[in-house]
Amino acid sequence: MPIDPTLIAQAAQHLLRGGLVAFPTETVYGLGADAGNGQAVAAIYATKRRPAINPLICHVPDLPAARALADFSPLAERLAAAFWPGPLTLVLPLRPGAGIHPLVTAGLTTIALRCPAHPDAQALLRAVGRPIAAPSANPSGQLSSTRFSHVQRAFSDQPNIVILPDSQSPLGLESTIVDGCGDTPRLLREGAIAREELQELLGGTLLGASAQPPSSATGKATLKAPGMMRRHYAPRKPLRLNAHDVRPDEALLAFGANPIAGAAHSLNLSDTGNLLEAAANFYAMLHQLDNTAAASIAVMPLPNHGLGRALNDRLARAIAED
Repeated sequence: MPIDPTLIAQAAQHLLRGGLVAFPTETVYGLGADAGNGQAVAAIYATKRRPAINPLICHVPDLPAARALADFSPLAERLAAAFWPGPLTLVLPLRPGAGIHPLVTAGLTTIALRCPAHPDAQALLRAVGRPIAAPSANPSGQLSSTRFSHVQRAFSDQPNIVILPDSQSPLGLESTIVDGCGDTPRLLREGAIAREELQELLGGTLLGASAQPPSSATGKATLKAPGMMRRHYAPRKPLRLNAHDVRPDEALLAFGANPIAGAAHSLNLSDTGNLLEAAANFYAMLHQLDNTAAASIAVMPLPNHGLGRALNDRLARAIAED
């Protein structure tokens, strides 16, 4: 059910006054600020405790608004026509004089742009009339938020953040990020649009990320896009991946028709093995298991194709060392 237009209008005014607003999208909740207001954007970094080398995604309501901020190659136009509005972020050359504060881009000459499909995100963007810089609404490196309650718990000490109510977020996994600056697209982050979908559109030509990203603790080089930190998306409890058994002190994140028996706390991403359902449940179930009395979380193997590749990417980053 759409959010009350009065709440949207109030949230828009809060953004225009330099405040932060957490809002639902079709992927995960975003923590938004006016992308032209340096103090507001700095508040995102401070609130999330996010490294300054990690740029933000800038949200716009449509393609014309995006063209005002970045130079679109024929390749970028093709990708936007196919997947916008939707869970695709394009990294493109920033237009001079675009009015985007340098903190949004971490000082780069490129900008990460997304046009969300969620009706409430669209309503907020149109009410503000400004691009909204918005990473995921969670402390940096921790689990992304897909529910009002996740955001409320994550920022319980930040009463000035306006949190818009829950509404349907069908994908539950961050956007796919593609570098569209050159002649050949480069996949920078696996996400809610599977690699196979991009390859089908592009005739199979899709490069991978060109370099190992720096760690969150020691990295100095600015990242080209969000979601590339070595350690990211982590629950508080340790994870044990590709589990074929469950220990007495573990909760279980299961997948498929034959979940491991014996866990005191067990949730199944999809008992039919549906990766779309698994992606939609992924963060919500990890949040639930992270709040149990278990000492750690065992995760059953997930297929490494389609959206499963993105889920495995998140799990691998969750257990990586800083």
